Formats: sequence, structure tokens, C-alpha cells
Amino acid sequence: MTDNKLKSPKIIAGPCSAESYEQLFQTTQAIAALGIKEIRAGVWKPRTRPNSFEGIGIAALDWISKISKELDVEFTIEVASAQHVELALKHNLKKLWIGARTTVNPFTVQEIADALQGADVDVLVKNPVNPDLALWLGSIERIENANVKSVGAIHRGFSSFRKSKYRNEPVWQIPIELKRHKPSIKLICDPSHIGGNREMIFDISQKALDLGYDGLMIETHIDPDTALSDAKQQITPQTLGKYLSEFKIRSSTSDNIQFKSKLEELREKIDSIDHDLIETLSSRMKIIQLIGEYKRDNNVTIFQLERWKEIIKSRPKWAASLDLNQEYIEEIYKLIHEESLKTQTDILNTKDLKETQS
Repeated sequence: MTDNKLKSPKIIAGPCSAESYEQLFQTTQAIAALGIKEIRAGVWKPRTRPNSFEGIGIAALDWISKISKELDVEFTIEVASAQHVELALKHNLKKLWIGARTTVNPFTVQEIADALQGADVDVLVKNPVNPDLALWLGSIERIENANVKSVGAIHRGFSSFRKSKYRNEPVWQIPIELKRHKPSIKLICDPSHIGGNREMIFDISQKALDLGYDGLMIETHIDPDTALSDAKQQITPQTLGKYLSEFKIRSSTSDNIQFKSKLEELREKIDSIDHDLIETLSSRMKIIQLIGEYKRDNNVTIFQLERWKEIIKSRPKWAASLDLNQEYIEEIYKLIHEESLKTQTDILNTKDLKETQS
């Protein structure tokens, strides 16, 4: 038996911003020569601070209309208001996306959805700035309820307070959860905004493809170093072509009988280990409950800083001795500790409530 037929990912490429007719034409021409037919271009750019380049605006829509016809490509642009939608539809644009700063505001998304009602367009919804799956799902559902042609999602990473090599932390588990809730939705990765650095684009893209993403949106500029916005995260069409030839595309499964049999065997072992893990966590939580009752009866605070410092220091060390990633174990124990504090708080509050009622 041979592996299932490999599916080519959808590729969307183009500049962060449409800066001039010449820049947009030359970039699009070079991208189209790679066989890519969907071009991204920022028309309105919601910037964090004023006095930054915020896009050309309406004039860029005229450039897009002309270049689309001349080079036989389709453009996709960001819309951040109902007015943007009206202008895009007036210029016969069939592909739009909603940005991260817009997705955070249900009121604005609903206004956009109302303006899109019944439109023959494809809409991609970027994840919100903060790691909030419900907010992302809500925005997608508002657009779905507008009965547009199709709705997809773009994963562009999330803001984080901690220092990171990424411009926006990928937090891969959130888009994976999105697919669990909406298995049929097309999921596109935006490695440019996740990395914030052109040197990271290939590796982020490959990971997304390895996770089964449906495509990539990569910021591409004819001369990235002179770009008026996000210069560091854009690549040349030549580099894009090189990456496309080097990406490893994998099938979602295999028809190989031996592969399926071995995979099933290993998964059964995982299931058994997971069952033991959950039993162990249950035993740990029962002890946590006893500790909570003991603290309650002796009028002691729930959070014990020194004990927490001891745990968060020792457990990663134990993990390292067993060839486990220390950061991975630290994150697990943060979740365990959070649930432990919640459990003990409930125990304490139960006593306080009884005392108040008596």
C-alpha cells in the first residue's frame, strides 16, 4: 500500500502594506510567477501608536483592481469596520480578513458581519490579540451567521507579558482546540506575525504544516528592508520560492497496514499510561483536600509561598533527570497548583459560609 495523496497547502503571500502602485505590482508579479494566485495586501493598517504608516487607504483599492485584472490574481485585504467592507465590496473584492485587533471587539465584529450579510466572499478571521479561544470562536460564529460564502481562521499568535523569541507567542494548543470545536474550518498560519523576524518564518511554517494546517499567509515584499511597515518580518519573492521548494508536506494518515497496526499498539500504551496518570492526580487531589481541611481547622492561609517555591524548583529538576523538558513540567505544575488553590479555597469558603449562617 502507498501513502495517501499529499495535499498541497494553500499559500497566500504579499506585502504587509500596499505602499505604491509600483511596489504592489512588482511584488505581485514576482509572487504570481511562483504559481501563487492569492495575494495579501494591507490597505488600512491599524497601528499600535499614531504617526506610524497606517496604509494608503482607498487609493490602494484602485491599484488592486487594476493589478488583479492585469496579472490574473485575487487579492485579500484586512477590513476593520463596516465602512471598509462596503468599500471592498464596491471594488469587487471577494476575499477579506479580520485582524487580531478587531477580533477582540464583538461589537465591531458584529457590525462587520452585518455589512457582509449574504455576500459572496471568503472571510478569514485572525485570532484575537490575547489567548482567548472563546473570543476567537465567537468572532468566527458571527461571520458564519452572516451567511457569507466561506469562513476560515488565521493563527497569528498571541501577545504575552513574558519575554519570548516570538513577536506573538504561537500557543499552538489554542488553534488545535479551535479545530476540535470546528473540524471543517480551514486553518491558516501567519508565521510572519508569530515570529516578527524573517529568519523564523521557515521553521514556524514547517511546524504549522506538520500540525496539519491548511495553509500559510506569508508577508512578502519586493524589497523588504525598505518596507513602510513590519520590514523585519517580510521576505522577498525569491526567498518565498526557495521556502516553497523546501517545505516538507506530509499526509494526514497512511494506508500502510503495518503503520496502522503499530500506531494502534502505541496508542493503547498511551491510553493505559494516561489512565494511571489520572488516577495519580486523583490521589494527589485527595491529599490536597485533606491539607485544605487541616489549614481550615487551624486557621492557616491557603497559599504557602515557601512550599510553592520548593515545588517549582524541585519538580523541574526531577524532570531533567528523566530527560523531560523542565519548562514543560513547570507549566504542568502551575496548572496543578492553580487547581489546588481553587480546591482549598472552596473548602475554606464552605466553612465561612456555615459560620455566617449559624
